[in-house]
Amino acid sequence: MARPTVDRLTPEGKRFFAEIEKLKTLHVKIGFQQGENSEEDGADICDIALFNELGTSITPSRPFMRDAVDKHKDEINRFLDQQFTLLASGRTDAENMMRSIGVYVKGLVQKEIVEGDFVPNAPSTIKRKGSDKPLIDTGTMRQSVNFVITRKGE
Repeated sequence: MARPTVDRLTPEGKRFFAEIEKLKTLHVKIGFQQGENSEEDGADICDIALFNELGTSITPSRPFMRDAVDKHKDEINRFLDQQFTLLASGRTDAENMMRSIGVYVKGLVQKEIVEGDFVPNAPSTIKRKGSDKPLIDTGTMRQSVNFVITRKGE
């Protein structure tokens, strides 16, 4: 009678699988947190970001968050592959991997705010701001992009 095959994990293998289990419980949210930052006039940056991302009845959509992901899918996938390689080799852990993802995508969103090709500002806005470049006025919105790492379900 043949003996059953038993897999024996090395300590490194056990650590890797333990980190994969941790990853299953974590979630990184990149964007804006309600009530964290506001413009000088008191407008919540989270609201301003939402109105710009989706547009309103009087303002066109300027999808800086969606574009940051859509335009960089291949880059993001390469970055994630690199992160899994680091995890497998023991050079990072689940928390640091999620933090790295947050920092990376936050940077893409901030870059899109500055460099995105959006509908120019309306003449009345240009007169008030002195620029036809949307999303850039005080820099508060770009500086307010952030990320949080939470447990899934929180």
